[in-house]
Amino acid sequence: MKKEPHVIAMSGASGFIGSNLCRKFQEYDWRIVTLGREEFSLPQEKLAKRLQGVDIIVNLAGAPVINRWTEAYKKIMYQSRVTLTQKLVNACSLIENHPVFLSASAIGCYPPTGTHTEDDNNLTDDFLGHLARDWEQEAFRAKDFGSRVAVFRFGVVLGQGGGALAKMILPFKLGIGGTIGNGRQPFSWIHIRDLVRVFEDAINTPSYEGIYNMTAPHPTTNLGLTKALGKALSRPTVFPVPGFALRLMYGEGAQVLTSGQTVLPKRLLDRGFQFDFSSIEEAVTDCLKKN
Repeated sequence: MKKEPHVIAMSGASGFIGSNLCRKFQEYDWRIVTLGREEFSLPQEKLAKRLQGVDIIVNLAGAPVINRWTEAYKKIMYQSRVTLTQKLVNACSLIENHPVFLSASAIGCYPPTGTHTEDDNNLTDDFLGHLARDWEQEAFRAKDFGSRVAVFRFGVVLGQGGGALAKMILPFKLGIGGTIGNGRQPFSWIHIRDLVRVFEDAINTPSYEGIYNMTAPHPTTNLGLTKALGKALSRPTVFPVPGFALRLMYGEGAQVLTSGQTVLPKRLLDRGFQFDFSSIEEAVTDCLKKN
C-alpha cells in the first residue's frame, strides 16, 4: 500500500535552512504549511485549526543572533524562539493528532572551553545558555500531548547562496579576509546538505527523540575556516578582524563571533549517520563551487 505524503507545518520556512528543507521536501511531494507572523498572531484555537492534518512540525523560527544585543533586541530574540515555540506547542495540545515535533536550538548553549556531546549537561550560564534552555523546554512540552520530540542544536550552517558564508565571503573574495582575533576560537559547523539529510532521517525514523548536536564530526577553528576559504578562493588571508572592532559594532552580541564551542555529534554518529561533508575543506570547496 502506498504511503501517504507527509504534511509538514514549518516556522522559519523562508530562511536559509527552511528554504533548503522546503526544496527537498517538495521533491517528495510532501505538502508544506508555512507558519509566519500572520499565523502566530492568530488566537490559539485558529492556529490549532491551521495544524489539523499536519503530521510533522518543523520549528526553525528565530531572529538572527549576529546583531547588536540591546535589551530590546534580546527580547526579540527570546520572543521569536521561546514565546513562538510556546504558542506552537499550546496549539498542538488542542488538536487530535500528535504531530512529530522537530525543533531547532543552538550549540551556543555549551561553554566555550572543553569538548561537548549531548551527554554534557554543563550548559553555559549566560544569555545564550538560558535562551537555549527555555527554547528547548518549551519544545519538549509537546511530549505531554503525545508528540515525538527531537531538538537539534545547530552549529554554524554552511551552504551555497546564504547562511554564514554569504555574510563573510566578500572580504575573502577581495583578498582582504582573515581570522577573527587570533583565530583560535572553536568553530563547529555542518553542511546544509547533511543537515537536510538529518531532518529527512528524523522524519522517517521513529527512534529519533531527544537532543542531537547538528554538527559535522570534525570541528575546526576560526583559523581552520579562514585557511579553507583562502585556499578555495586562491586568496590571501592576512587581514585579521580585531575583536575590539566587533565589540564596538555588536556589543555583547560580538561573543558569537569572537568565541565558539567544540561540539561533537555523538548521538548522530551512534545512530550510524554518515556525513557527506566531514572536513571543513571539502565543505567550503563544495559551497564555493559554481553550479
